[in-house]
Amino acid sequence: MAQYRFKKSIACLPTLSLNIQNIQRICQALEGGRRLLQHSARTNTTPQRPRYFNESTTKPFSEFLTDQFHRQHDYLRISVTEKCNLRCLYCMPEEGVELSPQRHLLTTPEILYLSSIFVSQGVTKIRLTGGEPTVRKDIISLMQGIGKLRGLRELCLTTNGISLHRKLDQMVEAGLTGVNLSLDTLDPFQFQIMTRRSGFEAVKKSIDRILEMNRAGAGIKLKINCVIMRGLNDREIIPFVNMGREMPLEVRFIEYMPFDGNKWNQRKMVSYQEMLEIIQEEYPTLRKIADHKNDTSKTYEIPGFQGRIGFITSMTHNFCGTCNRLRITSDGNLKVCLFGNSEVSLRDIIRKENNGRPIDEEDLKRLGFLERIQAASHLDESCYDGFLESVNEQDREILNVIGAAVKRKKEKHAGMNELKNMQNRPMILIGG
Repeated sequence: MAQYRFKKSIACLPTLSLNIQNIQRICQALEGGRRLLQHSARTNTTPQRPRYFNESTTKPFSEFLTDQFHRQHDYLRISVTEKCNLRCLYCMPEEGVELSPQRHLLTTPEILYLSSIFVSQGVTKIRLTGGEPTVRKDIISLMQGIGKLRGLRELCLTTNGISLHRKLDQMVEAGLTGVNLSLDTLDPFQFQIMTRRSGFEAVKKSIDRILEMNRAGAGIKLKINCVIMRGLNDREIIPFVNMGREMPLEVRFIEYMPFDGNKWNQRKMVSYQEMLEIIQEEYPTLRKIADHKNDTSKTYEIPGFQGRIGFITSMTHNFCGTCNRLRITSDGNLKVCLFGNSEVSLRDIIRKENNGRPIDEEDLKRLGFLERIQAASHLDESCYDGFLESVNEQDREILNVIGAAVKRKKEKHAGMNELKNMQNRPMILIGG
């Protein structure tokens, strides 16, 4: 069995003497923060309070990633492709979607650069989504690059599991710490109906491989995401619960959500409360356990079971009040809310230095991006402000755009009927 690297050692940088040059850099960083606050004040969105600290660690948390409701966004989800090898009913319209031209999508150097920006400001968890992230040809090298960023504690993947078992070992070597695997039925025939493709056995193989690696000490957090749709797979709630009897994993039941092209209506949605009652009838000893303040799921356990059960209740009991998530789409747009249709392009800012062209490996070195990524990868996780000491004009522009977008984030998303009629991307083009 190969030896896996699960945690990176964190070494503090040597303390530097506070010379005139350092003082000038600190002043520049403070001036940048002041300008951001002044800009936000002019738009009447900044909370009237000073920069504050993460209570659990007492380290400074970036004002750029803190919204007007004091939510700190330390979790970034990056869609690395629009392509997928399945056609799930709730994710993609039956007729498919028009994919963006390749030149419009973020390149690997661009994703690494944006990741370094966010990690430098306090992001500690990055999740790669799609589409289906495992179909990206350079997914391993991309994960290796992101995994080197100092201060990043979790590197996770959301996948359908079709190809995962073939790449899992390399991903763990690159720093993978968690997998959310989408599986909506335990019936191979029903799988073909819900995904419009075959592949059930490949998904099972991926689950088995994760559990096998965990028995060897890999420590991969495994969650099975199951979207429940009335009349399709609602009869499988108990079989999914039973997976946790012998398997140390968490099955999370997700309320069916409306996105462009998935023909959502409220009658198809099985609510959290209804699912809970079905499980309680079968297992009266089901009990609620404490959740982390930023958890999206309500977690339960059954005495004697190895696994747990979770409910993602976006439609009936939103978790907006503690949301700590930001999203970057595969074409480089920042979305501050999954259900919002407001987006801002980070890709266009990055490419200004390259005359609007996609940035490849050679451009990365020529434009100095490589040095900036390397600088971020050597930052001590307790010294996020160190990145601000050496930012150039483009870095600061990106930070200001990110900060302004985060400050505009609403207190909560719209209700069910409003979401149904809201113009938004199909889920596959967002990267849920």
